[in-house]
Amino acid sequence: MRHFPVFLNLRGRRVVVSGAGDCAVAKLRLLLKTEARVVVFGTEPVEQVRAWARSGLLTLTERPLSVGDAVCAAMVYGANEDALLDAQAVEIGRAAGALTNIVDNLEDSQFITPAIVDRDPVTIAIGTEGAAPVLARKIKADLEEQLPASLGILARIGQAFRPFANALPMGRKRRDFWSKYYFGTGPGVLRDQGKATVEAELHRLLDETQGEVDRTGHVSLVGTGPGDPELLTLKARRLIHEADVVIHDRLVPQPVLELARREATVIDVGKTPYGPAWKQDAINDLLVEHGREAQVVRLKSGDPGIFGRMDEEMDALDAAGIGFDIVPGITSAAAAAASIKVSLTKRGRNSSLKILTGHDVDGYAEQDWRDLAKPGAVAAIYMGVRASKFLRGRLMIHGASEDTPVTAIENASRPDQRVIPTTLIDLPDILDAAAPKGPVMLFLGLSPRAAVVMANEPELQLSEAL
Repeated sequence: MRHFPVFLNLRGRRVVVSGAGDCAVAKLRLLLKTEARVVVFGTEPVEQVRAWARSGLLTLTERPLSVGDAVCAAMVYGANEDALLDAQAVEIGRAAGALTNIVDNLEDSQFITPAIVDRDPVTIAIGTEGAAPVLARKIKADLEEQLPASLGILARIGQAFRPFANALPMGRKRRDFWSKYYFGTGPGVLRDQGKATVEAELHRLLDETQGEVDRTGHVSLVGTGPGDPELLTLKARRLIHEADVVIHDRLVPQPVLELARREATVIDVGKTPYGPAWKQDAINDLLVEHGREAQVVRLKSGDPGIFGRMDEEMDALDAAGIGFDIVPGITSAAAAAASIKVSLTKRGRNSSLKILTGHDVDGYAEQDWRDLAKPGAVAAIYMGVRASKFLRGRLMIHGASEDTPVTAIENASRPDQRVIPTTLIDLPDILDAAAPKGPVMLFLGLSPRAAVVMANEPELQLSEAL
């Protein structure tokens, strides 16, 4: 055991990162999970580092690391992707008594940063002594005990082979090479022919990979469901883990984004209702820009085909000649109905279900109000909070009873889910009093089962008090 695994207490301690580019971003995503005081030194910081600094998550100084900057630091990272600057950072760090690490330079580092499965307070750290980053990610995805013991031998052989593999360009081609070795032919060759034959197999794989034409870009339009990462499809999880670029909506939660590789480019194109928002044309341009060469995953909350403006993005990709596929997700209506233990259709009550939005490009959305106002009608209404007075007025004008049940579910499927049962006449006042901050699904014509109402007694009391 060359590297002894320890868990270092970083609460309140300084961690210094020399470098403010893309290389540093990958480490900072991990360091910002800790309770350390993270300090970054570097010229021309990328926007993600600037954004973290604006949010107060780290301290950014836009100049190279200098003598004295690492005083009282627990750790110093060299993440400049410049050998001279990284060597200077290590020298400054060691002189200050800090542990030092140069990204992707095992020999000149005093410690390595393992792959981490974060389920606080349980943390699983996985290290391969710098030999196999792809292997570490696989262990993270599948859990350590599910992998064969032979992978340790393969990692040692792979570590010795890394100088040869460095002939491949950084990025997907190199990752594909190591993936084919660790999860393709390597284990079989080791099992059937023994250790001595594995190096020959690595040279064969290297020649094969060098001769391959680079993969063309591709975009996957992926539904992430309502927010609970356990409701992701297996295909969605795999694509997120393999992606070079992840482009996501505002409502895609952090636990889902955690499935992306640390080296992946993650871009937030969120649209804040009545606030700052990306234009759809700009999102389309971003998909085309990255989709020409990279493997891109476009994450949309819920299902991409339901109020997700998917057609506009498909049209842009078609026009640019970029291939794409669609991975459906659990839409918020299905998840919200499951959370209050009701079915969206029921014999004798409703033989149809309307899925509609409270807003469209022209403002409040017009619907077939007469049909929706009929007794027994059921509708799932997306983006209906601000339109609640409009909805109530239109429905009651067309004959809906003021006692028609309406259930609002905020943050469906998430730990902070809230169920707010009410009636059509009280809907706007109840929503104003509840002041939901997260996404809300409105169910016209549905009440939660009694057990769910009891579980949400504070909301029920709110309804009754109003």
